[in-house]
Amino acid sequence: MTTHLDTLTSRSPADPSDVLVRIPAPGAFAAVDAVDRARAAQPDWQAGGAATRSAALTAVADDVEAAAGELAALAVREVGKPLTEARAEVARTAAIWRYYAQAPYEPTGEVHEVAAGAGLLLSRRRPHGVAGLITPWNFPFAIPSWKAAPALAVGNAVVLKPAPEATACAQRLAEIVQRALPAGVFTVVPGGAVEGNAIVSAADVISFTGSTAVGQAVARAATGRGVPVQAEMGGLNAAIVLPDADIGQAAGHIAAAIAGYAGQKCTATSRVIAVGAALDPLREALAEALRAVPVGDPADAATVCGPLISEHARGQVLDALHGLRALVGGTVPHGPGWYAAPTLVEGAPAGHRLLREEVFGPIAALLPADDLAHAVRIANSVPYGLVTSVHTAGLNTALSGLDRLDTGMIRINAPSSGVDFHLPFGGTKASSHGPREQGRAALEFYTAGRTYTLSPAGEM
Repeated sequence: MTTHLDTLTSRSPADPSDVLVRIPAPGAFAAVDAVDRARAAQPDWQAGGAATRSAALTAVADDVEAAAGELAALAVREVGKPLTEARAEVARTAAIWRYYAQAPYEPTGEVHEVAAGAGLLLSRRRPHGVAGLITPWNFPFAIPSWKAAPALAVGNAVVLKPAPEATACAQRLAEIVQRALPAGVFTVVPGGAVEGNAIVSAADVISFTGSTAVGQAVARAATGRGVPVQAEMGGLNAAIVLPDADIGQAAGHIAAAIAGYAGQKCTATSRVIAVGAALDPLREALAEALRAVPVGDPADAATVCGPLISEHARGQVLDALHGLRALVGGTVPHGPGWYAAPTLVEGAPAGHRLLREEVFGPIAALLPADDLAHAVRIANSVPYGLVTSVHTAGLNTALSGLDRLDTGMIRINAPSSGVDFHLPFGGTKASSHGPREQGRAALEFYTAGRTYTLSPAGEM
């Protein structure tokens, strides 16, 4: 969440003169009112039954697919997502709604044997009520969807507070979702910290994705109220390359994870750890791969690395370069838009910002390691623990290091970036707080357990 905003302004990072949204911030009262209206609408939504909820989520998936071209173009324009990635995100968004459209038919509990006598013991999961969702700008359709769809599937109502930079995308998603749902069941409240804090203070379950500092504040506030909360807060992800790896393939995967969408993914690679003899060939191959990454207009289907989301974001990347030698990149392309070239540095000293903080841009540090055990220690040495990629031809070698990596997700011979929406998503340490999201884990998070004892009437 940002600081207090009187006016919400969303502009294209590829052309900052292109303003998509400029509206008054709604304020805390409007946010709480949205939660109140959602709470009033939720019981009927839950009581409507599995078939009603399943049909509604299927309709959302159909409408997302029907509007795919328009939605992708909007993501390109508002958040600078390269067109090919934007199309993939919209396709994933439709798949997410279709996946969770089957969730209303899932079992919601179990029957247990009584200790003695007649009767029934039941456990059952029920919706919390109103889910307050606070989402970032970098996946303006997919992240709101993988939070909202499971929450709705199990019978919650939803109030979504998107990042100001993705206001237009959220409003367009709301138009699609609201066509399929009863009034009040899904509401978007644009805004910044004021609106976000109000939702956290009023909703019955909270899901947040964003910066570490804000996520920790959200977790404290929700925990203080005694409501369930999950917070996804970023990463400082490593790619470990062993000497037996296919160096060309590894370099291609890592370059994509560094520079794709200008590194503006919590799963992007920030540290590249070369083990032993892998260092020299990897340095050369990765530098070559990064030089070849197409940088430019996100509306061009060939572009891989588009603009940073803001001038401040680009400044953070350039500041992180201070005092370091860039093997490749480290420059700012000419022209409008907040662009920075994909960058690889070597020789960053211990404690350097690049090795301790998430910069959120197309920049990574190359680091040497003596062996796999040393590489694992380097990978684990940061405050975050979201995802690690390991590149090797030896399955035995990979398996020997897997359990020692302190990250929530481990990807073998694949980029660190990438999410399977039907599997649990989350990390360790400062990367995540609370239960996992996505997949079946989300259905548990958005419900609370109930235990029922049913005894025959008239028996002692």
